[in-house]
Amino acid sequence: MIQLDSFRLSHSVALLAGSIVVVALLSGLLRPQLRFIWHCFIRPLGASDQKDRLDKFYQGQADIYDKTRNGLLRGRNTMLSLSASHIRSMRAAQPNKRLVWVDIGHNIELMEKYLPISSFDAVYVVDLCEPLLEVARKRFAAKGWKNVHVLCQDASQFTLPEWMDGKDPKGSVGFITMSYSLSMIPSYYTLLDRIDHLLSPQDGLLGVVDFYTAGKQPSLHEKAIGGVSKECGWLSRWFWQIWFDFDHVSLGPARRSYLEYKFGTVKSYNGRNHFILPFIVRIPYYIWLGRPRSCNVAQACHAFEVEGGNVIGNCSPQGSPTLSQYDGKVTETVPPLEIGEPIMDIGPPTVVDGAVVIDITPPLSSFHYQVNKPWRLPYYEQPVHSEFRTFIYSFTWEDPFEDMRYLQLSKDDSMFVITSAGDNALHYAIEAQPQRIHCVDMNPCQGHLLELKLAALTSLSHADFFSLFGVGYHPKFRHLLDSKLAPHLSSSAYQFWRFNADAFASSSSGSGFYMRGYSGWALRLARVIFAFAGVSNHVKRLCECDTLEEQVAIWQSKLRPVLLNPVVVALLRSPVFCWNALGVPLNQRQMLLEEGSVYDFICHTLDPLVSTYLLKTGNYFYLLALLGHYTPASCPNYLTLRGFSALKANRSNALDAFRLHTDSIVKYVLLAPLLSLEAHTTLSVLRGLSPWSLTRALIMDHLDWFSPGSKDVLEEVEEFHRVLAPGGMVFWRSASRKPWYNEMFANAGFEVTPVAVRDGTNAIDMVNMYASTWRAVKRA
Repeated sequence: MIQLDSFRLSHSVALLAGSIVVVALLSGLLRPQLRFIWHCFIRPLGASDQKDRLDKFYQGQADIYDKTRNGLLRGRNTMLSLSASHIRSMRAAQPNKRLVWVDIGHNIELMEKYLPISSFDAVYVVDLCEPLLEVARKRFAAKGWKNVHVLCQDASQFTLPEWMDGKDPKGSVGFITMSYSLSMIPSYYTLLDRIDHLLSPQDGLLGVVDFYTAGKQPSLHEKAIGGVSKECGWLSRWFWQIWFDFDHVSLGPARRSYLEYKFGTVKSYNGRNHFILPFIVRIPYYIWLGRPRSCNVAQACHAFEVEGGNVIGNCSPQGSPTLSQYDGKVTETVPPLEIGEPIMDIGPPTVVDGAVVIDITPPLSSFHYQVNKPWRLPYYEQPVHSEFRTFIYSFTWEDPFEDMRYLQLSKDDSMFVITSAGDNALHYAIEAQPQRIHCVDMNPCQGHLLELKLAALTSLSHADFFSLFGVGYHPKFRHLLDSKLAPHLSSSAYQFWRFNADAFASSSSGSGFYMRGYSGWALRLARVIFAFAGVSNHVKRLCECDTLEEQVAIWQSKLRPVLLNPVVVALLRSPVFCWNALGVPLNQRQMLLEEGSVYDFICHTLDPLVSTYLLKTGNYFYLLALLGHYTPASCPNYLTLRGFSALKANRSNALDAFRLHTDSIVKYVLLAPLLSLEAHTTLSVLRGLSPWSLTRALIMDHLDWFSPGSKDVLEEVEEFHRVLAPGGMVFWRSASRKPWYNEMFANAGFEVTPVAVRDGTNAIDMVNMYASTWRAVKRA
């Protein structure tokens, strides 16, 4: 009994000792968090003055600020990385110009990873909280940064020491950042007005990251800026405003609204901080870059209003420099404009007793403030755009080599093309470098994809570029997006790729980039069929054949029986499958069936291809469909080293031709069906163009989507006749050997002739999926 009691006693002592050790370890590990909880949620401040309140709030936790905020204050690294890449781009023409950075939010040490502190002539940290500044002084001294200065001042009234020598403060600062500070400063109007006064008009940049809540409905200006996932539900809006108000942090929408009103938006991203409990605690935060509204936007306005022929309520500001003042020259001859009155009347500046009264119209869209080439024309977000969650086509399914045989392209031509994935438009730019290429698509995501390709061509090496769009995988896409691609992307495109950064994250060809989008479902289905039939190895062998004879033998004996299986043929007969998996609408499907059965269509499409083109080196369309990626020996022209170099040469001058339209003037708001949407998009863009402003147009197969006799087709044909110069050409492909709408072109004043008609024996191009290709030439 005594032994048992001794055992129990020793056991209890051991447990007690162990518990003490665990508690000690936990208290050491959790000490920063416990101090954070005490100072943030328990300790009374008892101060009404802003400075005293901040000092008491951070006193006792200033040395653990970074340890306890990393998980809470998200987005700082992204904001700084984006800022660094934009600063490099904006200052490329004047790299030696004095650069002063004012930081309101303690970002100096983080910035060293993206842009060396030695790159700045002077850096000023402005804060009203002495405990935090004392920690900052010690860190900067330890790093030996002589150009970094700490100022304990009110951010809304700060003054820099260099101004004491009589230097004019206006426009003297090149870079200002606010990291989770705008929501804490009571006089935010004064602060933003002061920043606007101090920031350099032409190359000044403002970076902000902060918590926020949004209003119930976006304003027209917010639609012009664009912003995915900005909306906040009523519970989120109500809860976070009240919660942060206990710490004197204001998350009302007015601060961000004034920020976006006072400055031109360059980049905007809305995220959710999944803090502690990821699926429950979702604090809204935003990352934002902007420029002074006084910066020169003449190039963007010229691209939008003249080259795109648009007026959307955002007109050129009165008194703004003309394009010739912008770059010293006008690069093209523009026909007389025929555009209506602007929606917003912007009169000349009012002069009262010699003083100019500043016009208080809203800022332009985010597209106008891009820091590089204005490829993407502005568009307002419309309800219809929510129908497109992603791109439909990750690759273009029409043969540009065959197009070039008939287009007769030259540097003097202006083209109109359907955007799709942009592959063919890039091919035309490589081979002919036309003056203008208008790329049109209702789906904003198709424009985002082409923008990404244009940005990558401008800023990446061929190795990185081929990894993205040849292999469909890049392990560091997020890094490339922020550090190199972002300055060349519109805000809307950046947001899309920020949300879809995992598109290039998989190294497996079965889940890489080309398996994304709706076209990816067709490729996935083909893989399932081949795997189920047990011929996946033969698919790989087919793509590695060195001779046509070997290729035909594998096709005839192994793969043809699988694709002509009754189950597969029956699946292809289904109108639901044709639309959802292959993107073939009902009207086009009917045209296809009028030419023969689905069985005949498969035979007439694939049999001639296998015996004509070697997949390994000559037909990249079907190589991609079978492998899920391209190879250096079989890929679109823009992925080859020759094509890449041609587009990148002379500071990517060939890319200046691109103008990307996305429902730029929405006069027709039809939510369904998609057929009508595509038609009215084309009409909207055409009606914005001047007479005789185009010489070539390629409209793919989109007229097949309409019902026979459609008035929409007649309107489109008439508009093409108006905007095309005499001798201008329109090209189209069709599922029919003789489409019904050919007669409309002939009646409108075009001479219509077939370019190629499929006979079931010979392939008419590398795709060979359409029954015919046609050309219409406008009579003089």
